[in-house]
Amino acid sequence: MDRSFEGLRVWQQSRTFVNSIYDIMKEVKDYGFRDQIQRAAVSIMNNIAEGAESGSDAKFINFLQISRGSCSEVRSMLYLCVDRHIIDQETFERLKAEAISISNQIYRLIESIAKGPKKP
Repeated sequence: MDRSFEGLRVWQQSRTFVNSIYDIMKEVKDYGFRDQIQRAAVSIMNNIAEGAESGSDAKFINFLQISRGSCSEVRSMLYLCVDRHIIDQETFERLKAEAISISNQIYRLIESIAKGPKKP
């Protein structure tokens, strides 16, 4: 089975989201924190990509579940970003909404794959 991750809207949104995370973290001097949130954000898009080309629906679903977990990790860390005054409340709300949207899209993709191809 051949799938192209670049054509997946959720991967495209994840890529934009990762760049937003990198942009807000570029001045943060807590390198451990910065590395952790950036790695989690990258994990979202990379697990979608890896799963799309993994060769089976079961593997794809597994990678998508990992990607959703990474969405949750980033969301959790965004709370710390606002608590530590790295971002303002407006930026927090925007990024949190994006992470939730991506997570919801991944969930719908998982459901779609689990149901299998549509019968004519």
